[in-house]
Amino acid sequence: MKKDKGNNRYNPGEKKTSIKNSVGRLLLILLMLILQLYWLILTVGKLSRQYPVIEGIVTIFALMLVIAINENETTTALKMPMMTVILLVPLVGVLLFLLIELGSNTKSMQKRFDRVKGKMTPFLDADEKIIDDIAAKDKAIAGEFKYLKNICGFPAYDDTSVRYYKDPNSSLCDQIEDIKNARRFIFIEYHAIEDKESFSEMKEALAKKASEGVDVRVLYDDIGSFVFISRSFIKQLESLGIKCRAFNPMMPFFNLFINNRDHRKITVVDGKVGYTGGFNLANEYFNITSPYGHWKDSGLRLEGSAVNSLTAMFLEMWHSTFKKDLQEDISVFFTRDASPVTAGGYRGFTAPFADSPLDNEFTGENMFINLINNTEDYIWFVTPYLIVSDELKRALILAAKRGVDVRIIIPGVPDKRIIYKVTCSYIGELVREGISIYTYTPGFCHAKMCLSDGDTAFCGTINMDYRSLHHHFEDGVLFYDCEACGDMKKDFEELFDQSEDISIRYNRKRRGPVRVGQSLLRFIAPFV
Repeated sequence: MKKDKGNNRYNPGEKKTSIKNSVGRLLLILLMLILQLYWLILTVGKLSRQYPVIEGIVTIFALMLVIAINENETTTALKMPMMTVILLVPLVGVLLFLLIELGSNTKSMQKRFDRVKGKMTPFLDADEKIIDDIAAKDKAIAGEFKYLKNICGFPAYDDTSVRYYKDPNSSLCDQIEDIKNARRFIFIEYHAIEDKESFSEMKEALAKKASEGVDVRVLYDDIGSFVFISRSFIKQLESLGIKCRAFNPMMPFFNLFINNRDHRKITVVDGKVGYTGGFNLANEYFNITSPYGHWKDSGLRLEGSAVNSLTAMFLEMWHSTFKKDLQEDISVFFTRDASPVTAGGYRGFTAPFADSPLDNEFTGENMFINLINNTEDYIWFVTPYLIVSDELKRALILAAKRGVDVRIIIPGVPDKRIIYKVTCSYIGELVREGISIYTYTPGFCHAKMCLSDGDTAFCGTINMDYRSLHHHFEDGVLFYDCEACGDMKKDFEELFDQSEDISIRYNRKRRGPVRVGQSLLRFIAPFV
């Protein structure tokens, strides 16, 4: 594994790897989608001119749609763009809505996920007394864990050690060592995998374990990995004895579910050890290449019963990729040796959890809001993108108004300039309400983590944007009263030293054209 260079600076001439087959496939699919929409608009428009009554029917239907959408329980920011398009251009808006609804298999996917998840539930039944133990220390934090258990189905554990990594290279090295010691099964699930240096040593270790009879499975997101690998990657791994699947492959027809990507990053070894965090298995995440300056990321290693939750998350995604019902006996993946996996000692409380766009429960966003509302002294965030809903923004502002030290670190060098402009549109309002915004000057911070009052923390895959909070499959770990909280705090303090406080720069009234431009950007924010 190639180590972090340490002093990487922004090099705009160094670009991401591009795989011609994947890029060509994406362009072809986009072209076909545009042609389908264009043909439908052209056809219906022609019919409307020939039969004026159709235009009247479309107008009435458009008004009915707006009323129906407005009554939907989803957040206002997600409803407004569609309602506006329908009212301004009824024909285009109605057609777009019908294509999304009728061309979507989201409902069938939800049934499939519910069926698979139901088979995992019996294996995630932790001791109810754990919540009482947390409540004895902090009743408000116990409520956060109770929400994850009762509403989302992810219990808290008190027998799991948590190790925090401030550097993805260290995490990857430990993952490979744990993989080499695997005896029964290895599960790998990442949003993006690049078949280069960052993955080569792990691939070699996975192939060796597969040859020894270990059940090795790799799951990656088709769109997340399209600039890194082609579909031949699956055949390559299968030739090594590794089972491999692509989640939600891109298809050349309208399908709303194509917008819901697997953004999770999970490694599970024998159900004993599990990893998650912000980084993917691609060179830029480990500073082997540096198109955006120094890449900052973080992660966790879990050892203990809490790994059951990560195992369940992987199996849910693995079996939901195919339409067939769950066939195999999954109980074998939830049995561990009776001997303790970690030496004794107090380990605190841990709750790995998943967030799905199919259940209408915004788990990640609700977790953040609950954590913000329960904070007394300070709450710090690191996020690559800051595009927040009104609900999350209000929680941040209210915390600052009641005297909480609210700080958010964002990248100093953006990886997506349009997304960065949308992020900047939120900064002025936040800093004027007392929230401190920092930019990570060495480059791009991709970590997704949060620390509240020094004893409660989150680390995982969830960005503070609509993509993560509403559209993607995500995962993370909430942990309390763990030694890892102190390690994260030290990392935060180092990050503040390396970052620039830009609050003063944005704490002024924006000019008219700037306000208009930012308002338009925020209008499309839920979909970027």
